[in-house]
Amino acid sequence: MKPDLSEWRHSHSFGQEARQKGESKTLLVIAITATMMVVEIASGIAFGSMALLADGLHMASHAAALGISAFAYIYARKHAHDTRFSFGTGKVNALGGFTGALLLAVFALVMAWESVIRLLNPVEISFNSAIGVAVLGLIVNGVSVFILGDDHHHDHGHSHGHDHDHHHEHHHAHAHDHDDHHHDHGHHHHDHNLRSAYLHVLADALTSVTAIIALLAAKYFGWIWMDPIMGIVGSLLIAKWSTGLLKQTSEVLLDHQAPEAITHKVEHALETDGHSHLSDLHVWSIGQNRYSVIAAVVSTSPVSADEYKARLSDEQFPHVTIEVNTAQS
Repeated sequence: MKPDLSEWRHSHSFGQEARQKGESKTLLVIAITATMMVVEIASGIAFGSMALLADGLHMASHAAALGISAFAYIYARKHAHDTRFSFGTGKVNALGGFTGALLLAVFALVMAWESVIRLLNPVEISFNSAIGVAVLGLIVNGVSVFILGDDHHHDHGHSHGHDHDHHHEHHHAHAHDHDDHHHDHGHHHHDHNLRSAYLHVLADALTSVTAIIALLAAKYFGWIWMDPIMGIVGSLLIAKWSTGLLKQTSEVLLDHQAPEAITHKVEHALETDGHSHLSDLHVWSIGQNRYSVIAAVVSTSPVSADEYKARLSDEQFPHVTIEVNTAQS
């Protein structure tokens, strides 16, 4: 007769069913960007202004990128309890950020290419209209940057782990811990999806700033070459942002070992008694400040798997599997 396993089973949503703070912010910025896009495209067609039309289409590309971020938030929340996701939908956040980073990289390449073309073949610029569009764009994107904010100034991308062979005869036990509450934890709280949205509006704001500087220099000093040069400078900076985000999100998607500070925390908790030692440790991200742990403990005086698990009862580690091995004294 099969025993009742309900006591040992738990949800694998890990708090992903909760609405993330970045979701509301992203939806608000999408509304602002889409409104500005419609106004600029309509004005460009009505007044025959290519500058307005071009900036409106540019806004459309970023509205699409922000839409991906919004979709990632909603998808992760709606599918939080879908059993097809072994460790919940936390990585949808990283996937949204990765996709946004790719679009940001493409934007940087297009911007650099267009700047080189204009450097080689200067075009006549309608300074007043262009400056007006750039200032308007800066105001809109400045508001968007303020709304989204950015809590990701620090990147702890170090890794640390163990790879030891263990051939002792052992006693094998598994234990799981779960806690579906949602909290922020300082520098290790990475909302890559929000960061992607933030970088897109920041990139837009940057292009507006560089455009204003270049256009003023061209208008008052005749430095026509400043416009494409500033475009190239801006594209290089945007490329740097995108590669940084690509690195962060790909580490999560590829189950990169958790930052050193996190693995050290796990090591200290499990080895704190002085006679327990880790022969194998895997700690990887399964969501914002959520880590799964698989550890093999070797000890001459081992305690139960449940007792080891209790040492990692922090909500930062919602899924823990412990293997206990008895060493010969």
